[in-house]
Amino acid sequence: MAEKTRYSDAELEEFRAIIIEKLEVAKRNYEQMRSTLMGLDGNDVDDTSPTYKVLEEGANTLSKEETMRAAQRQLKFIQGLQAALVRIENKTYGICRETGKLIPAERLRAVPHATLSIEAKNNRK
Repeated sequence: MAEKTRYSDAELEEFRAIIIEKLEVAKRNYEQMRSTLMGLDGNDVDDTSPTYKVLEEGANTLSKEETMRAAQRQLKFIQGLQAALVRIENKTYGICRETGKLIPAERLRAVPHATLSIEAKNNRK
């Protein structure tokens, strides 16, 4: 029996559903982070006394930096998921970009935006 070179249309649809679900959650999380960064969540220091304001502003700056980094990671994750949807449309989803072999379905269910098999990823180290 020949080795499978791509996932069937039914399998691709299963992966599409997983990706769309993760994409919706990721977009909600990203929007939540954006509103926090833009101060739309009402969590600021305007109503605190001047004594604590300096301390809170320092902590607020650190928190904003952490939130900004998290938002950047979330945006990269969203872009990875969107690229995976394009690969599903092209029927190239699940093919390792280095080995050309199929990435195991278990890996794709856990990391649906993966473009490398574990074997290829380990060879990069």
